[in-house]
Amino acid sequence: MTQDYSDIREEVAKLCADFPGDYWRAKDKHRDYPGEFVDALTKAGYLAVLIPEKYGGSGLPISAAAAILEEIQLQGCNGGACHAQMYIMGTLLRHGSDEQKAEYLPKIASGELRLQAFGVTEPGSGTDTLSLKTRAKKDGGHYVVSGQKIWTSRAEHSDLMLLLARTTPREECEKRTDGLSVFLVDMREALEGGLTIKPIDTMMNHSTTEIFFDDMRVPAANLIGEEGKGFRYILSGMNAERLLIAAECIGDAKWFLDKATVYAREREVFGRPIGQNQGIQFPLAKAYADMRAAELMVRDGLAKYEAGGNAGAEANMAKMLAADASWAAGEACVQTHGGFGFAAEYDIERKYRETRLYQVAPISTNLILSYISEHILGLPRSY
Repeated sequence: MTQDYSDIREEVAKLCADFPGDYWRAKDKHRDYPGEFVDALTKAGYLAVLIPEKYGGSGLPISAAAAILEEIQLQGCNGGACHAQMYIMGTLLRHGSDEQKAEYLPKIASGELRLQAFGVTEPGSGTDTLSLKTRAKKDGGHYVVSGQKIWTSRAEHSDLMLLLARTTPREECEKRTDGLSVFLVDMREALEGGLTIKPIDTMMNHSTTEIFFDDMRVPAANLIGEEGKGFRYILSGMNAERLLIAAECIGDAKWFLDKATVYAREREVFGRPIGQNQGIQFPLAKAYADMRAAELMVRDGLAKYEAGGNAGAEANMAKMLAADASWAAGEACVQTHGGFGFAAEYDIERKYRETRLYQVAPISTNLILSYISEHILGLPRSY
């Protein structure tokens, strides 16, 4: 089993106390990026937790990152503003050159640079990553990128982006997984030469965007690893992403349950606490049991990931179960509060909207079920 990191959780909770509900409600209302919160996390070193010490980070395992993100959500804050910096990091750490790591990691650790944008999904391919069409053609000492990405969150607030693009046409590849490459894009330069960012207004304040590449030039030195091997490089990062998102969902579920149980004990109707009624008790008890089961799967996945094993099954199941648990806890919390659950000042409706995302992203529940069916149960591939 992984460590609990109770000391880190305690310090994260103290930091989050400086960003109470009214801070997040204001950001949500005006669709503002919580830059002050991200800066505070960066200054405290939490966003550099996975970066080795020699580059200015903490050099801790992924379970420490999961503990940080879970605690952020448990305290009513939102790690979605910056969580990508943690799960993107693995691709650069594992497959980046020594020169790339020496150039970028110290600046990311110090907060001089933000690596929070991940350009993978496209309008025409969705989660069918192997069908993406954004093309990067070699031209001397550069690659010229043309195409489009969507749901690239935090692009307006990040200096660097990890980009997956096709460097060899699909029909020329021997394997479906070949021909994709990963680039580290300096968006500060790209905005002056072919990169356009268009914000997308969504039901929650997630700073997501659509991105267009019009002959954007990326130095060949910014290719991560070997050309054409990019899909393999990001797979491990996707497992890390799912585990960290699952940890956030556990934090959300705990927040909803804490909020609901306190209210159920204190709120009196017909001369007694509403928490005395089984109609209130049972949904909360079931949500708690679901959360605990999901929490154990998250820990199992983290342990396997840290041991160097293939945590694909555990990461997918952890993400699905934790997303279901947080959604169920949110539903029980709203129902417990009745009309007050829809009042912005209680923060429930904001958190409710935020946690709904994880039924769909970073991968939908249906695709996880397809993965389990094929890769675990051995059933015929459905797509």
